[in-house]
Amino acid sequence: MYEKYIDHTNLKPDSTYEDIKKLVDEAIEYKFATVCVNPCRVKMASEMLKDTEVGVTTVIGFPLGANTIETKVFETTDAIKNGATEIDMVINIGKLREKDSDYLKEEISRIKEACKDKILKVIIETALLDEEEKILISSICIECGVDYVKTSTGFNGGGATVEDVKLIKSIVKDKCKIKASGGIRDREFMEKLIDAGADRIGASASVKLIK
Repeated sequence: MYEKYIDHTNLKPDSTYEDIKKLVDEAIEYKFATVCVNPCRVKMASEMLKDTEVGVTTVIGFPLGANTIETKVFETTDAIKNGATEIDMVINIGKLREKDSDYLKEEISRIKEACKDKILKVIIETALLDEEEKILISSICIECGVDYVKTSTGFNGGGATVEDVKLIKSIVKDKCKIKASGGIRDREFMEKLIDAGADRIGASASVKLIK
């Protein structure tokens, strides 16, 4: 029932070939929406998933979001060339704390352009933001035409919450979708996030969530 909600994820810095192969094999077996891997694993995962319905998500500017716009654009173009079908980019969180809307609009718009027909999810890192900042960046994402607002990297002190998903949903409504990620380890919590408005779930405990 929930398989197609899930981006089956392994973004650990020490993940090996065998770890990614296991991730891919599980994604094929359980028919998850995508695997989510670091950029250096995109080509490998793409080749393994050829002729399946499982997509390949990768992360851009991960996990801090502090790369230059030009670096993030190059990362995006390179990832798509290597077979990525979905892009999860981390915003420049410091620029959001400064309320620098122009910078954020340029960053997101340029990466959206680089994505062409590929799906763009924008990671806003809710654990580091106050409510005003969450509302501002959600509004900017709508303006820039992104496909998803994503709650978290899971690497910066917090993950998805039901309250944050509800808040983002109240801003984006049906203009874009929501991906909840970070700390989703049991089925009850996943179901609460989906009920709150999440359209996609990022998790490493995906098999446990389904079983």
